[in-house]
Amino acid sequence: MGMTRRVLFAAALTGVALLGQTIATGQTAPAPTAAATPAATLADPLPSWNDGPRKRAILDFVAKVTKEGGPDFVPVAERIAVFDNDGTLWAEQPMYFQFLFAVDRIRALAPQHPEWKTTEPFASVLRGDIHAALAGGEHAIHKLIAATHAGLTTDEFDQVVKQWLATARHPTTGQPYTSMVYQPMLELLEHLRANGLKTYIVSGGGVEFMRAFAEATYGIPPEQVIGSSGKQKFELRDGAPALVKLAEIDFIDDNEGKPLAIHKHIGRRPIAAFGNYDGDLAMLQWTAAGRGPSLCIYVHHTDAQREWAYDRQSKVGRLDKGIDEATAKGWTIVDMKNDWKTIYPPAAR
Repeated sequence: MGMTRRVLFAAALTGVALLGQTIATGQTAPAPTAAATPAATLADPLPSWNDGPRKRAILDFVAKVTKEGGPDFVPVAERIAVFDNDGTLWAEQPMYFQFLFAVDRIRALAPQHPEWKTTEPFASVLRGDIHAALAGGEHAIHKLIAATHAGLTTDEFDQVVKQWLATARHPTTGQPYTSMVYQPMLELLEHLRANGLKTYIVSGGGVEFMRAFAEATYGIPPEQVIGSSGKQKFELRDGAPALVKLAEIDFIDDNEGKPLAIHKHIGRRPIAAFGNYDGDLAMLQWTAAGRGPSLCIYVHHTDAQREWAYDRQSKVGRLDKGIDEATAKGWTIVDMKNDWKTIYPPAAR
């Protein structure tokens, strides 16, 4: 499509996410299946993980950084763990969920805008031709942003996202989007927090979009969610103060932006970092460069039956340079097919 990474992430930062292309593999995921115990137990804090070197690496790291008097002990205040969101904590195929949110919002608003039927990029979105809609590049994306998000207050946007998540369904699996989180990662988050690690999301997705569900879904409060952001302005609406979203870029939290955001918003270098694609590489490099112990993990999507299989050639979540560096430096690469007993939480969750 000839679109630059900056253009793609400009779409994400206020709610219109990154890509409108289908997955490179063409795989179709089945509906999530209920399989594992939903919560960590004393006997096994990671019951949805198969026993093996990746699970051991996590458990051993947590044990050594929390062992008082040990050579690798890390004080509680310094136990920072950072997680990418799309493809790391929940699924990201066939396109980023935030983009699907924006598309649904265009459709919901269309009755109020009959002119959209003949005006691009809206006409293409309404026809279901997302590729054509994004062919207009940055100008087209800015039009989508302005039409669907600009002018909303932050409180209004939060409610719009929550209402969408409550009713929307994934186009392939038919599941709610918040059901397509990874059960093994939920257990990992819980295990880290139980051992004094503070968990943050550091993602290229829109920060306000993620804050609408992160606490209920992952147990991560909004102040520990870092993402791409759009500019806002303060104004009085009917005498009440409000923050109003603008269709202008403030910060893109991807690639080299991730370490910058970590330093700016957290002020401590993480001791653990988790990602799934090349845009997370700088975050893992920054974590690994710390003075003390560190844990750097890439989630590798290898399960075409229960989820999707993709890496170096994928248009969404490409893992190419990252997997090479992880292999060279001995970072942990989680093989979803072989390391996870189950992918999604039980259906009753």
